[in-house]
Amino acid sequence: MLANKTETRPYSGEKPKTNFRVAFTLVTTLFFLWGLSYGLLDVLNKHFQEVLHVNKAQSGLLQAAYFGAYFIIALPAGFFMDRYGYKAGILVGLCLYALGALLFVPAAAASSFAMFLFALFVIALGLGCLETAANPYATVLGDPSGAERRLNLSQSFNGLGQFIGPIIGGSLFFSAQQGAAQDGLASVKITYVAIAALVLLIALLFGRTRLPDIREQESAQSQVLEKGLWQHKHFTGGVIAQFFYVAAQVGVGAFFINYTTEHWHTLSNQNASYLLSIGLISFMVGRFFSTWLMSYVKPAKLLIIYSAINIVLCGIVVAGIDNVSVIALVAVFFFMSIMFPTIFAMGVKNMGSQTKRASSLMIMAIVGGAIMPYLMGAIADHYSTALSYSLPLICFAVVLVYGLRQRAQ
Repeated sequence: MLANKTETRPYSGEKPKTNFRVAFTLVTTLFFLWGLSYGLLDVLNKHFQEVLHVNKAQSGLLQAAYFGAYFIIALPAGFFMDRYGYKAGILVGLCLYALGALLFVPAAAASSFAMFLFALFVIALGLGCLETAANPYATVLGDPSGAERRLNLSQSFNGLGQFIGPIIGGSLFFSAQQGAAQDGLASVKITYVAIAALVLLIALLFGRTRLPDIREQESAQSQVLEKGLWQHKHFTGGVIAQFFYVAAQVGVGAFFINYTTEHWHTLSNQNASYLLSIGLISFMVGRFFSTWLMSYVKPAKLLIIYSAINIVLCGIVVAGIDNVSVIALVAVFFFMSIMFPTIFAMGVKNMGSQTKRASSLMIMAIVGGAIMPYLMGAIADHYSTALSYSLPLICFAVVLVYGLRQRAQ
């Protein structure tokens, strides 16, 4: 009922092109929003250690709550969108995002770490809905042959949000007086109230905009789909590759500062943080540049090249060569840039009416990011931080195998 009133079927003429263009622009704003949220997460981790006096293990629960929410919400979001459509899923996701951001107000008033965990969990529930909806929606807003390129373009703005998030958090959170918890949390509260207002504004825009209804397009495609969901090799392989890729991405960033200070001895923690910002910039630039490059190089081939390069770079990181290995680690960010959107687009391509459920399972694969930091930390504690980067190396090898198989099909 909701989808029938809010979504319209494209028709012949110039209007559908306008609808698709407006829809794609609005959907792209969502990628920026969840990039911004993720960019603030690592800053909150350190900030809560200082203001709420939690230890590192406790602050690590922030990531567990964040990525755990993705795992929990993905399937329900997919079922919801099967019934009500992409637009309804997006609106629910935005409302949950805004609600979670507003929950920072009572959490700050109570100076409660547990309440902050819950607020972040609610935000991530909203983000899980948005990713389950927006990723596949971006792939179907146009010619299927350009699906990977469209998703990489939208995901480029996710990289922009990830870059801006730490700048906002670092300049506002750490500028406050740390003498009392309330002083240190005031800036956090104000920041998230502003985010809630922005999210609600975008929700209003979505609510008032007629979006193309691509469900009938999916139904037409589904007529030629006789296999069950897990019988599609490109999808099954995509879920596996996505699990390992997200594990690698989160692991590479989680111990970046530890690694750089150990292997570039003149770097302080602060300077290592700035170097991390350079890595995030290269990640963003990599997405924009590679989106352009996909006009000339097929996505599967580019995925193969980038994953092979990252295997070599991680090998240099594991070798622990002072200075040189640090530069290699920064370069890893650039070549990770296209992996999530490219794997996602390949995995859900031409899935017809199964697209939403396939998208849900792709989003559930993000749980790899909750597992990898613990495993890498255990290796770093018992052996060395350098050796722990052998795990991302293995993950990139899995991505390489997926790319090779997709190119062969």
